Amino acid sequence: MRILFLENHPMWIYGLPNGFIEAGHEVKVSGELTEEKLKNLISEFKPDLIFTLGWTDEHTYKKKTLIRYYVEKFKIPHIYWATEDPTHFESFTKRFVNDACPNFVFTICSSMVETYKKMGINSAYLDFGYEPSIHKKSKEDYKYKASIGVVANAYPRILKKNPKHYRIQSLNTLLRSIIRNDIRIDFWGRDWDRMQTFFDYNIPNEWIHGYIDYIYANKVYSNTDIVIGLQNSNTQLTQRTYEILGSEGFLITSDTMGIRKLFTPAKDLVVSSSPEETLELVEYYKNHEEEREKIKREGNLTVQKNHTYKHRAIYIINVLKNENII
Repeated sequence: MRILFLENHPMWIYGLPNGFIEAGHEVKVSGELTEEKLKNLISEFKPDLIFTLGWTDEHTYKKKTLIRYYVEKFKIPHIYWATEDPTHFESFTKRFVNDACPNFVFTICSSMVETYKKMGINSAYLDFGYEPSIHKKSKEDYKYKASIGVVANAYPRILKKNPKHYRIQSLNTLLRSIIRNDIRIDFWGRDWDRMQTFFDYNIPNEWIHGYIDYIYANKVYSNTDIVIGLQNSNTQLTQRTYEILGSEGFLITSDTMGIRKLFTPAKDLVVSSSPEETLELVEYYKNHEEEREKIKREGNLTVQKNHTYKHRAIYIINVLKNENII
């Protein structure tokens, strides 16, 4: 099939599109979208499916209405992957769906499927995955070498608005005890210099490296002894969970239902339920390299079996056939 992705953000153009290519489909990615480009892509590429996903700069009201107009004009099924559910359903996803009118919605939150169906839109669950050509073991690189590392944006504004968000619990469980004991963590991501309120501690500037390009994140995962992976939900997994394991990173993350459903703690990765346990785990695994290496290998093998974007692409096509979308 010919599949057109209307997206420009690195987080999305290197993942699912490559999965479809690896599954044998012909794929084009639009890059920054204009009306002229959209018309030309549809006329020349003649896609069988059009995909939009996530929440990026390509999702302005003007572009949403352009997509809706040309999808309806050329009668091409439009599939949207809602990757911000459930946190931003009311503030973004619901508006996107109403404005762009996709024919089918995949959502990372299984409990949201019925919500879309009640809106009159067929829907199915689709989890994150990882792309092996991007998230793979990196060569040794001292620029990214660290004892403990985090790749994530801090999101202080969102957390202040949502004081019951699971991410706050994950932050407290996984980071507070390490930071408060003045054990260095190297942070890659935005706004960690604005987290004093959450930790009652100013993270030293030399620990903070700022935003890292998506395609270089595997260098951190591969060159860091212990990667701390935050979670946003007890039942869902962050995309970085898969990407860390795909890059053969040693992952300590929150002990959640979502993690235990797909991975085996102490075999594929390590989980913590409290700040005290995190501190104990960090101190233990810092001094047990052979055990870290064994868990890294097992985690990588497990994630390869079922969680690449090729797996996700095959699943998508099967769902759309069953739903008579294609």
